[in-house]
This record gives sequence, C-alpha cells and structure tokens, in this order.
Amino acid sequence: MATKRNYKKEYAKFQSSTAQKKKRAARNKARRKALKNGTVKKGDGYDMSHTKRGIVKKKRSVNRGSKSDMPGDRRARGKGCKKKR
Repeated sequence: MATKRNYKKEYAKFQSSTAQKKKRAARNKARRKALKNGTVKKGDGYDMSHTKRGIVKKKRSVNRGSKSDMPGDRRARGKGCKKKR
C-alpha cells in the first residue's frame, strides 16, 4: 500500500526554493510599484501575475482559476488542442 502524500511538506519545500523566492519577490516588487503609480489599490481584488508578457495585473479570480498562460497547461492539453474559453 502506498503511503499518503505529505502535501504540507511538499508545499513548504516548493515555496522555499530559490526560483520561487525570486518569483515571489518580483511579484511583490511589481505590486509595490503598481500601488505607487495608482494602477492598483489595496483590497481591489487584483493580483500581479507572471505571464508570457511579463508581470501583469489580473483579477484574482482569473489568475487563480486559470493556468492557461502556463506552459504545463498547454502540454497537458496536448498538441493541436484548442484553448477552452
């Protein structure tokens, strides 16, 4: 019988990786810059998201609900499959 996955440990390991720390720092920096420019406001429901176009402002529900702008999603759908809208 297979042992249960320790999701808490996996999450902690992933979030503590150097690459994830750099991405998080970049998002935080972009958010601070957007706050300073008046592009976003505290509690407005927007996230700063990594996309092919760089770091952009996205609604929280869209950013966390869809990963269609990530390479893994396109690989999972397979070659030639259309993106669902």
